[in-house]
Amino acid sequence: MANVILFGLQDYAELAHYYLEHDSPHTVAAFCVNRQYLPEGGTFKGLPVIAFEDVVESHPPGDFSFFAPMSPKRMNREREKIFNELKARGYPLISYVSSRATVCDNTIGENCFILEDNTLQPFTTIGDNVVLWSGNHIGHHGRVGDHVTMTSHVVMSGHCDIGAYSFVGVNATLRDGVTIGEGTFVTMASAITKSTEPWSVYKGNPAVKLAMASTDLKI
Repeated sequence: MANVILFGLQDYAELAHYYLEHDSPHTVAAFCVNRQYLPEGGTFKGLPVIAFEDVVESHPPGDFSFFAPMSPKRMNREREKIFNELKARGYPLISYVSSRATVCDNTIGENCFILEDNTLQPFTTIGDNVVLWSGNHIGHHGRVGDHVTMTSHVVMSGHCDIGAYSFVGVNATLRDGVTIGEGTFVTMASAITKSTEPWSVYKGNPAVKLAMASTDLKI
């Protein structure tokens, strides 16, 4: 059993705490945030909250792992920033894969948050720092790159390649063999029938590229 520190105090961290405590061999030892976000009283969910600036001294990497399943803010780049800082400080990062997800000896990277009812078909790889919310179909011979968020009930057909930093909205469908360019934002219920351009926004059925860049979105 590993003692894990959770980064954050908002919804993702609270949910991660629940899942780790109820469906994993890990024990959550503490939460961690940047110093300016420390809560009054210094606890959350009955556990201590540590300032990120002090965590190496109080909870060294040789004794603790980290989990930072953060929101997709700034096209997942806020989550990437914390991921890289934790790696630089020497912490191992765990991944959580629900016992109610279907996996087939897939390669799954570090700091991934894979919830219930996901189906990962054979020969599909998942990169580092990926969030797969509940109920997605991840098709065979596909690749999900680093720092990607898929929401719920996404159908990713076979042989798709999802570029890093991408965001795929609820009930989106990806045709087999498409490449989702780095930083693509796919809106909810969109049908991607052709490969997408990097750092773009796609909407509709069939989906079309919008004028704005994905970096302009306020998520």
